[in-house]
Amino acid sequence: DGLAFTPNGRPVLSAVSLALAGEGITLILGPNGAGKTVLLRILAGLERPHGGSISWGGNGAPGDRIAMVFQHPMLLRTTVARNAALGLKPLGLGKAEVRRRVDAVLGRVGLTHRAKDSARHLSGGERQRLALARAWAVHPRLLLLDEPTAALDPTATEAVESIVREIRTDGAKILMTTHNLGQAMRLADDIVFIEAGRV
Repeated sequence: DGLAFTPNGRPVLSAVSLALAGEGITLILGPNGAGKTVLLRILAGLERPHGGSISWGGNGAPGDRIAMVFQHPMLLRTTVARNAALGLKPLGLGKAEVRRRVDAVLGRVGLTHRAKDSARHLSGGERQRLALARAWAVHPRLLLLDEPTAALDPTATEAVESIVREIRTDGAKILMTTHNLGQAMRLADDIVFIEAGRV
């Protein structure tokens, strides 16, 4: 409600007010520089708004089942499997449960055969699928996706979109930014258009 973000006095978000359902895929559509990424970063707790408030179904915080995938995901210089397990560390799960979840998500994103390979040797599309697997492994209630297909070719884009639909079917609310109208029409249950920091 009334979210504002004005670093050094420059308005990036100006009184953004939204009410989003707790399920489905919401696409935030808008041109580059519209404030889409900043909005996601604020929701993820990576930036603090300079004004306004956020309510999570009546709560002041989203809980621990929130995950974010960036346009250019950061991967550790280790195996694909260890990268997929990274988000599970704070959950305090046993080794068997971590292994079960990692095996399951790598299978669902088509990377089981790369589990022992270095993540540095993956293609761009495989890297993004690994980032989605890492987020999916935590069973997120809310998944924030910042233009996850912007740098991908059509085949890799189709694979990522398919995974996004599966994660939605698993029960996660997905909030995804894009400037691609075709992608918004393919994926969205609803669309929010942002331009110059305003809805």
